[in-house]
Amino acid sequence: MRLENPMPEFVRAALNSRNLMEKYLQRPAYQQNDYLGWITRAKLEATKQKRLAQMLEELFNGDVYMKMAWRSKTNKK
Repeated sequence: MRLENPMPEFVRAALNSRNLMEKYLQRPAYQQNDYLGWITRAKLEATKQKRLAQMLEELFNGDVYMKMAWRSKTNKK
């Protein structure tokens, strides 16, 4: 069983400011948890910000998860 990663305030603020919270919440729970763990495990603030930017871009585009092609079940053809 995986540990659940809490959402830091800076991630919440970034999702809300970019209007991406809904897209984040539409992702499977494992993806939400993976993103949060991946971002918060970074030791350097610059790395945290780079990872956060990648997550935001992937959510905005909607077809990528951790640089891998991904489609939600509702968007599959």
